Amino acid sequence: MTNTKKMVFISLLIAQALALNIIERSIPVPFIAPGAKLGLANIITIVSLYIFGFKDTLMVVLIRILLVSMFGGSLSSFLYSFSGGILSLISMYFIKKIGRENISIIGVSVVGAAFHNIGQVIVASLVVENIKMFLYLPILLAVSLGTGVFVGITSKYLLSFLNKINISN
Repeated sequence: MTNTKKMVFISLLIAQALALNIIERSIPVPFIAPGAKLGLANIITIVSLYIFGFKDTLMVVLIRILLVSMFGGSLSSFLYSFSGGILSLISMYFIKKIGRENISIIGVSVVGAAFHNIGQVIVASLVVENIKMFLYLPILLAVSLGTGVFVGITSKYLLSFLNKINISN
């Protein structure tokens, strides 16, 4: 893939992640856990990780978080998104690399969803200066199992479509 084509494709991924974030904000999620979301933008993160690897995906995640925070967030939402997004990406990268043979894209997605919640709870406990925030973590991890499976299945189908159209040319 030429540098220009790669830059355009990465820009499209960022735009799609922003659009998914806007859509997700308008969906009322009837979860038990307040603040829990589907994590639709993570579809783009996983697709980018499988196509481009860690370095370019880090750029996608950072730009997405910055733009979402600038257009409709606050400092606290930036901190939660940043910590969750970066910890999620790092964990997905290592699980993908270590479990190359044994862990599917769905498993990678579930790990990413879980670590996204772990990152957010760490920041929440630091912000409110109360370690009891970790009591909320089991509920978030249970929710992340379902959302991780959904995001993983969606990412798997999107990647199979992208492989059919041969984006690497």
